[in-house]
Amino acid sequence: MNNWFECKVSYMKMIENGMQKKVTEPYLVDALSFTEAEARITEEMKPYITGDFTVTDIKRARLSELFFNENGDRFYKVKVYFITLDEKSGAEKKTAVQMLAQASDLKEAIAVLEEGMKGTMADYTIGAVAETMIMDVFPFSLGDDKAEKSPEEKIAEGLS
Repeated sequence: MNNWFECKVSYMKMIENGMQKKVTEPYLVDALSFTEAEARITEEMKPYITGDFTVTDIKRARLSELFFNENGDRFYKVKVYFITLDEKSGAEKKTAVQMLAQASDLKEAIAVLEEGMKGTMADYTIGAVAETMIMDVFPFSLGDDKAEKSPEEKIAEGLS
């Protein structure tokens, strides 16, 4: 289970006419806590931003699933309703969840979502699709562990 955090980063960006403008852009990171989210976004943004930048806001993003598409350059938030049947009353029950799909346009976002949901046994309907301002998503991967090695570990590596 991923814990997604939306982090807003503020920095001076060079615009088309050569002037610098202060911008605040949202990014999504997978982290265990707010502290880790701040550390991860700081590390992820260092190569892309020259000069100082500030993490101005971090909030938990309640997303149940993300669907990536390498052709997509935008992220769309999709509200999906899972339809279940209440056995006692026989009534349909809808449970809403938020998902994120990477796509080039709205139509492609729906196609990416439906492709990702192909293996799902549950019935669902799409309630809403909206483009977000999220610039990029940084999922956690085992290669992200940049913990400093102890002197003993460095020596042991040198000997082998």
